[in-house]
Amino acid sequence: MYEELLTIGRFARLCRLSIKQLRHYDETGLLAPVHVDAHSGYRYYAPEQARDALTVALLREMDLPLAVIAQALAAEPESRARILRAERDRLAERISRDQARLEMLERLAEGGLPGYEVTMGREPERRLAVVRAVCAFEEIGETFGACVGRLMPVLGKEGIAWEPPLWGLYPLDLEERMEIAVGARTSQGEGTPGLEFQTLPGGPVAETVHIGSYVQLPLAYNALFAAVHERGLRPQAPVREVYLVGPGEAPQEEWMTRLIIPVQETAA
Repeated sequence: MYEELLTIGRFARLCRLSIKQLRHYDETGLLAPVHVDAHSGYRYYAPEQARDALTVALLREMDLPLAVIAQALAAEPESRARILRAERDRLAERISRDQARLEMLERLAEGGLPGYEVTMGREPERRLAVVRAVCAFEEIGETFGACVGRLMPVLGKEGIAWEPPLWGLYPLDLEERMEIAVGARTSQGEGTPGLEFQTLPGGPVAETVHIGSYVQLPLAYNALFAAVHERGLRPQAPVREVYLVGPGEAPQEEWMTRLIIPVQETAA
């Protein structure tokens, strides 16, 4: 039987993998040899393992994590397809984010930092019905949509009148996991299941308006925070986004978002 096995060197060449990779895959339990010589420690592989080895090489070329590859190899065809589709969706999301970064870099390369008019003013106190969620930074768009999907049905079902536009509330620090909220201005609905209420205090703010895609909002925030710090002011949470014109109302390049940062003077 052992005469039919392949040495690790021959198997590596057959599967377009390095010996170092095969040893690592053995140590992690991803692809173990069928036989290890007790005296020499030499690893031997069966020819029928080539398919799995080639699949590992292909998926690693696509930057799939080893843990995901191990799950896919061990799964039945239906489960394997589900695992690979989940990775496909994550890759598509990453490509979308990278495309947005490329567009911002191109915009910066062509014209430098875009000019935003930052104004100082005062905001009145506002009462919002809100729903909250915790997410990573790259999940903000998806999580915001899910929050809207929770908020609007409750307002409609309970007949709670609210004043457009919708508001987004965000922390100052973009941590690995952070709480965001979506809110609508209303004076009704106290005690409604599924709703919280948050009063945004009135006071001095710095604000600007961004026209265009949400993925380019960092450009507006750059200008806004720079103006706050240049004036010797201290930003306060939560940062507020007001969606004056959004999806379904105009083309993406015409979306209009008001960005508001509450501020206070720093101690002398």
